[in-house]
Amino acid sequence: MSNFSHRLRYALAAIWLTIAVFPVPNAYMETTTLALLFLVPLLVWRIYSRLKKLVARQKSQLWRHWTVAAGFPVLILFLATTTKFDVLPLSSLGAGVLAGGWLGVLGLKLTRFEQVGKDFFFTQHRYLGLAITMLFIARLLYRGMEIYLNSRADVPVPPPPFGQSALTMAAYGLVTGYYAVYAWGLVRWRQRNKPLQAPE
Repeated sequence: MSNFSHRLRYALAAIWLTIAVFPVPNAYMETTTLALLFLVPLLVWRIYSRLKKLVARQKSQLWRHWTVAAGFPVLILFLATTTKFDVLPLSSLGAGVLAGGWLGVLGLKLTRFEQVGKDFFFTQHRYLGLAITMLFIARLLYRGMEIYLNSRADVPVPPPPFGQSALTMAAYGLVTGYYAVYAWGLVRWRQRNKPLQAPE
């Protein structure tokens, strides 16, 4: 029962963060809209349950680390092009990347590394990576809800294009910067350590 309460508390905290940071736009509350708002907490809870695997003990696979370490910087460059190099969204993306990179360094310092024979394992900090990912997902959920509610309004006011939203760019920058730096740290860790022979 305590484990259930623990999960519920973090799910409610994520919902509160979504509402507090990204307030729901004004719109006519139809039945489908109310149903959507009711289902959002359940969706957040399920996402949280899935993401808990990110902070559990994981086996290190070098090809995955290289994929993230090389792919996310390319993704950041692509995101920069979607801003059409406007100052506000581009600077928001850059600030998010810098903040995420700093948090990635912090995350590596808080990570527990293990080597068992030929296998390598790592355990992320229990809350850091989860909080960053949940903040990013909260922004995506708000973005989708914003588009939906505006489409139901009498006078739709379309949200800014994807690349022109400073908050969206900041959220993307934060999560990509964090995982890019974190993946590079894992690659360097693997390069410094060679597999040990299993005891006979």
